[in-house]
Amino acid sequence: MAQFLPHIAFDSVVFGFSGDALKILIMEYHNTGLFALPGGFVRLDEDLDSAVRRGLQERTGLADIYLEQFYTFGSVARFQPGVMEGILKANNHDTPDNHWLKERFISVAYYAMINYKDVIPRPDALSDSCTWYDIDQLPVLILDHRTIVDRAIETLRQNLHRKVVGVNLLPEKFTMNELQKVYEKIMGQPMRRTTFQRTMLATGMLERHEKRYTGGAHKAPFLYSFRDGASK
Repeated sequence: MAQFLPHIAFDSVVFGFSGDALKILIMEYHNTGLFALPGGFVRLDEDLDSAVRRGLQERTGLADIYLEQFYTFGSVARFQPGVMEGILKANNHDTPDNHWLKERFISVAYYAMINYKDVIPRPDALSDSCTWYDIDQLPVLILDHRTIVDRAIETLRQNLHRKVVGVNLLPEKFTMNELQKVYEKIMGQPMRRTTFQRTMLATGMLERHEKRYTGGAHKAPFLYSFRDGASK
């Protein structure tokens, strides 16, 4: 335990957009049927943000990830040492009752937004899988991780009014329809196409490029990109 800060953990809600659905990275612990958000602990010589970036790089292979800290979870109800004991036993770790991993932890939660196509998810040493799940089809999560997800989605929706979140979820060039799909999936409801397009163009954050020709020329949509600084 000497290498980590006591009683402090982090959990990350990693958002990706597949083109049709908003997805979240979920871990499945080995031999338990238990699902959780990617998380970890802070080393004694490490900044909190650096610890989160390290953990996400280990899970996604990406070093440059957009992160925002959005809430700290410290309810006494989240202290369930039996859950961690089951995970450790399933991985052949026989630990005493006072093992540091079975103590109470306060978790600092972050959300991350990444390009879904850039990631090959990687499980950690205690997990069988690290997999994308549609936000509408999440498995039952351990502890308060579902609450963490719900709070992250709520925060993301609030951020729609102050920044263009799609900059971190889409490829470098995209159509207006693709951008609208991102917003609709985050908000959980359809939007009027003309109103959405007018609103986005009015922000001044989009730059228009050539058309994307995939069929008839008269149906080819324009491609757009975000101007520098649009996500800040």
